[in-house]
Amino acid sequence: MGKYIIKRILIAIPVLIGITIIDYVIMCMAGSPLEMLQGPRISQAAVEARAIQLGLDKPVYVQYFVWLGQLLHGNMGYSIDSYQPVADMIASHLGPTLLLMGVSLIVSLLIAVPAGIYSAIHQYSRGDYTVVTLSFLGSSIPGFFLSLLLIFLFTVKLGWLPSSGMKTLGTSGGAADVAAHMVMPVIVLATSMAGTNIRYIRSAVLEILQQDYLRTARAKGIGRFKVINKHALRNALIPIVTVIGMEIPMLFGGQVIVEQVFSWPGLGLMTMSAITSRDYPVIMGVCLLSAVVVLVANLLTDILYALVDPTIQLQ
Repeated sequence: MGKYIIKRILIAIPVLIGITIIDYVIMCMAGSPLEMLQGPRISQAAVEARAIQLGLDKPVYVQYFVWLGQLLHGNMGYSIDSYQPVADMIASHLGPTLLLMGVSLIVSLLIAVPAGIYSAIHQYSRGDYTVVTLSFLGSSIPGFFLSLLLIFLFTVKLGWLPSSGMKTLGTSGGAADVAAHMVMPVIVLATSMAGTNIRYIRSAVLEILQQDYLRTARAKGIGRFKVINKHALRNALIPIVTVIGMEIPMLFGGQVIVEQVFSWPGLGLMTMSAITSRDYPVIMGVCLLSAVVVLVANLLTDILYALVDPTIQLQ
């Protein structure tokens, strides 16, 4: 296992470099942050001086290698807009994002696993059709539309929940206050993930239930609960682990819109602000973090394979 992890980390290094090259080229093609400075009150000489100061007067490949050299020395650069260190900005916004991601993932699994198992063992029943229909609805409804719908219902009409931020302005917050602000964003993210996961779990459990060893277990008189939750679910976990491993990167990127709608002070809100102002260092810092999250999620998925199924040998 140790050799396998080291091998995957070594492979990830050139992959990360390739991703940063592609991201940097695409970002430069989208436009220059100097375009945000141009106007009747700013002279061309001032714009050129700013370009020299930021190093934007050099070719794109030179700019990339300068950024990469700084990164290798532990410096992710400084924000063009706020002049703050990019590493400090990411660190300050990472906590709220991880909190929202973690709670949403847990809630989605608490919904999807029981619902998927129930739908599989009650195949073609009314309950099965109801669960499958709701799963399609959950995965199909756009996140921004559901967010606006929840805000209209629970904030505008009922006044039960706050619609923005992580804590109430003018207060020190607290667990209850943060939880109240998290309800609607978590519902939006968990609904989408649970809708997708239910169908995967249902298919995986249905396939396992048709195996001969489960028929033998039922014929021996083993209880229904033990057959399903011990024997069937354990062997159905491999495709479920795959889905969860894919959900983490999608969740990391998908919550950008949700954070923007609910003004959640996480990486999503910071990323949207950086994109609108063409803040190159911040954009590259977030892209690098996203790539690391994807690679780590894939590595953890492979490790979980071996833990779930001892017959899998990682070489």
